[in-house]
Amino acid sequence: MSNILLIEDNEAIIMGLEYLFTNNGYNVRVARSAYQAKEILDNAKDTEKYRTLIGAGDVWNIDIVILDVMLPDGDGFSLCRKIKADDIAPVIFLTAKDEEKDVVMGLELGADDYVIKPFRNMELLSRIKNVLRRNRSGNELTFADLKMDVDIRKLYKADNEVKLTKLEFEILKILLQNPKKVFTREEILSHIWDSAGNFVNDNTLTVTMKRLRDKIGDKEGNIIVTVRGVGYRLSD
Repeated sequence: MSNILLIEDNEAIIMGLEYLFTNNGYNVRVARSAYQAKEILDNAKDTEKYRTLIGAGDVWNIDIVILDVMLPDGDGFSLCRKIKADDIAPVIFLTAKDEEKDVVMGLELGADDYVIKPFRNMELLSRIKNVLRRNRSGNELTFADLKMDVDIRKLYKADNEVKLTKLEFEILKILLQNPKKVFTREEILSHIWDSAGNFVNDNTLTVTMKRLRDKIGDKEGNIIVTVRGVGYRLSD
């Protein structure tokens, strides 16, 4: 049974979604403000499997976050940035903010989907199932003799563990998720943030990529190939 963290301040929507999710086999926890959400997320990022304590000895895993953009004490975009920086869970925006710039911003921050209010219940459930399915099927990523376990955040090369920093891990994960794609530097930068949630600049990407290549035995760039003037891809 999957657990949903719902970040929403509209009581009518909260009641409706709690009923919908519960009757379709989900457990639900609600944060009604950015402050409440940050408390949950701060606990979540400090445990190996991103767990949130909700009672004495009781553990609640965040499987997916349903997130509104407009909150009484903050905005969902900042929360999405935090969730993705700490790699806590997939995110679906559920919001009345329907302008193209808002949709683009949400997706560029790493959201897995963006649903506009008013929404249809069965469509929302379908989107949640699709996001959960994609993330569960992608928990182990492999390429050549590299194997990444996303859940426990470990990388192995020929069955030997390779210690990576958070940025190195995130960059390699992006490439492993779509090994045939050429990623521009801008695309990579839009998906990575440092441990404090700050934007990573172009120079930091260059330095981090060099260190990543050194760690996986790719000093010549034969595994992570540079596509000059564009970006990076994994070798054929």
